[in-house]
Amino acid sequence: MKTIILINCPDQPGIISSVTSFIHSKKGNIVYLDQHVDKPADVFFMRLESEFDQENFNLTKFKEIFEKELASPYNMSWSLHTSELKPKMALFVSKYNHCLYDLLSRFKSGELAVDIPFILSNHPDLHYVAQQFNVPFYHIPITKENREEAEQNQLDLLKRYKVDFIVLARYMQIVSEHLIGKFPNRIINIHHSFLPAFAGAKPYHAAFKRGVKIIGATSHYVTEELDAGPIIEQDVTAVSHTHSIADFISKGRDLEKIVLSRAVKLHILRKTMVYNNKTVIFS
Repeated sequence: MKTIILINCPDQPGIISSVTSFIHSKKGNIVYLDQHVDKPADVFFMRLESEFDQENFNLTKFKEIFEKELASPYNMSWSLHTSELKPKMALFVSKYNHCLYDLLSRFKSGELAVDIPFILSNHPDLHYVAQQFNVPFYHIPITKENREEAEQNQLDLLKRYKVDFIVLARYMQIVSEHLIGKFPNRIINIHHSFLPAFAGAKPYHAAFKRGVKIIGATSHYVTEELDAGPIIEQDVTAVSHTHSIADFISKGRDLEKIVLSRAVKLHILRKTMVYNNKTVIFS
């Protein structure tokens, strides 16, 4: 059995030695270890992958002893994940299909080790994409009048399918505080990197008028403060006066697909840790 342990705690001597010795004492083989210390905050972060003989490994007992012998003495915030359980990822979309196609293609090719129980949209336009990939599609329209009811329908679906995290694959609706509270650091969004300089409905048009030399995309966890959550992944590409608005949009959509897929992979592989509205991204 392969396990992943994520740890953050006040920095102090002996943490790595204590954890690795503990794993060895439980007959585990460490196959990956990465750590980081935030010096100004004096906080230690670590991601550790280990392999255990499944026949002789008791997960519940392991957690109990780890908490008693390590987590409590070092004041750790920690979590343990096994490779046996694939996380369940719900996809929220509106009318743009580029990110949806990309994620579904990567899923079908085996690149993303997740289950996708459903696709949810506030418009019916992308139902055909869900049919192509044989994924259930739910259309929940949202208006000023039915917003609370729509949100409850979303929550009911997420609970019914036991969803672990949500990806907003160009979902053009503001996610409610209640939904964010149910999935803290488990809702991933993608948008262009012009914010706040070029906010609004047509950011590429505004950037074109300003003659920008780079465009980009940002993927982040969703928080109550709009588009200001912890950043997971970013990338840019060069543009020039020779490019049209259509070129800007095309290049931007390519970046959105790439950056979102990278962010989703990092989340699935448990390589992200959030602290003080920032992320530690392990290699």
